[in-house]
Amino acid sequence: MQPSVWLAQVQEEIIEPDLPICDPHHHLWDHPGSRYLLDELLADTGSGHNVVSTVFVECASMYRADGPAAEQPVGETEFVNGVAAMFASGQYGPIRACAGIVGFADLMLGADVGAVLDAHQQVSSRFRGIRHAASWDADPRVRNAHTNPPRGILLDARFRTGFAELAPRRLSFDAWLYHPQIPELTALAQDFPDTTIVFDHFGGPLGIGPYEGRQGEIFAQWREDVAALARCPNVYAKLGGLVMPINGFGFHRREQPATSDEIVAATGRYYRHAIDCFGVERCMFESNFPVDRQSCSYAVLWNAFKKLVADASPAEKRWLFHDTAARAYRI
Repeated sequence: MQPSVWLAQVQEEIIEPDLPICDPHHHLWDHPGSRYLLDELLADTGSGHNVVSTVFVECASMYRADGPAAEQPVGETEFVNGVAAMFASGQYGPIRACAGIVGFADLMLGADVGAVLDAHQQVSSRFRGIRHAASWDADPRVRNAHTNPPRGILLDARFRTGFAELAPRRLSFDAWLYHPQIPELTALAQDFPDTTIVFDHFGGPLGIGPYEGRQGEIFAQWREDVAALARCPNVYAKLGGLVMPINGFGFHRREQPATSDEIVAATGRYYRHAIDCFGVERCMFESNFPVDRQSCSYAVLWNAFKKLVADASPAEKRWLFHDTAARAYRI
């Protein structure tokens, strides 16, 4: 069954359709058998919710084919900046997609990464920061990040020398890691208090391989680690990316995709704890599309978010759905 046909099996009335949304985490790519570009993004953001802006996050797409290897990721920023310009023309309605761009630069270059960061900034005024994925696990059943990080990368001296190049350029760091690594991120945030760090996807709570069937135990430790991380005022939390296959909920294997009620029931405690710890002014809902599209549709996912905070005040909802993302990424 085609993904679009599978997702269409679940249709829901849109909750609070006028609430402005800045979606601070989506990708664009064109892989064999998997295409997510302007048309696909428009179909999702136009499916009923009021998405007024978005932030693109790196996914190793459209790198330059030649030139110095360290600068080839600048091609992704060039590509996305062109997509952003298309949306900024108004040709596709009021949405300003890719208003912020999070690219990739290899922080293991140490101080030499500064030239790569400068190149990103030169090709796009929308460039806001980088993500150097750190997700690593010893078990081969858990796939490590596309950046092929070594164990303990967030503590590595050379990585940290590169990391020090971000704050002087007002660039942020999106942190993608797995839940056992959260204390390492906390140490990084404590040692670099002037660098804005965005905690992606709840720190990747794993539910596959050696972690399968241990959700209660893992959640208990995750709660403590997230509470410690939240005490770092330079860290923002992205709320989403929690129905990927690696999280172990299994929605992607079903005959029908998840409903918003099912998402709330399975994942709600993670959202509630993160909001309690970070506060609404440091939390932002995210789609993580098209990755989370393996479990539910865009419309259903944002309905789930709205159900999770149905009792929040209008001001709190503005922070969670728009203002925190707009502030963190200077949109």
